[in-house]
Amino acid sequence: MAQEFFEWKPEYSLNIIEIDNQHKKIIELLNQLYEAFMKKDHHEKLGSIIDELEKYAVYHFGTEENYFNKFGYTGKVEHVNEHARFKEKVRSFKDDFNKNKGALTFTVINFLKDWLNKHILIDDKKYQNLFSEMGLT
Repeated sequence: MAQEFFEWKPEYSLNIIEIDNQHKKIIELLNQLYEAFMKKDHHEKLGSIIDELEKYAVYHFGTEENYFNKFGYTGKVEHVNEHARFKEKVRSFKDDFNKNKGALTFTVINFLKDWLNKHILIDDKKYQNLFSEMGLT
């Protein structure tokens, strides 16, 4: 891939290797979808990327939520609700894909780009200090 659509930047880092690596994986999925979109073979890849995104979200959110419980994160309820909204949106993309709705790829790309920026730079930054204080790096 010559130019990534969504590039990892230093400001995305929470300095928590496990979670940073998981965020990078989600970014990788977004970039794969964008690359397929640009090559006009996105419809063939969209279903598998949505499936992988659905599974990976469960894995990633599970990691964060386990740490919320372990460290007593006070913003847990709001953050978990955000996770639930994400999972519901991905399920709706899957339903739309299965119904052969058009123009879905661009919608998924924009959703993921916007969500990643908000999720990492705003939502996840809220727990960064607590997790670091508890020894996660």
